[in-house]
Amino acid sequence: MPRGDGTGPTGQGPGTGRGMGRGGRTGGGMGRGGGMGRMGGPSAAGPGGDCVCPKCGARAPHQRGVPCMQVACPKCGTKMARA
Repeated sequence: MPRGDGTGPTGQGPGTGRGMGRGGRTGGGMGRGGGMGRMGGPSAAGPGGDCVCPKCGARAPHQRGVPCMQVACPKCGTKMARA
């Protein structure tokens, strides 16, 4: 970071998330990753996976395009969370 060539610590300071910039030789190493991802959750969650109830532990398959927080648990009715 002191030289602007992208050799500084990763995941600290500005420019560590996604989409911040240029990369390459003259970009100063900005936008190389190390951030939390777009929505603040797992950055590689993808369309698969499960929704899990934080209260009773029941699992349900994640439906693409439907956030787990909008799905009610089939057993107890609590809002689900992404696994």
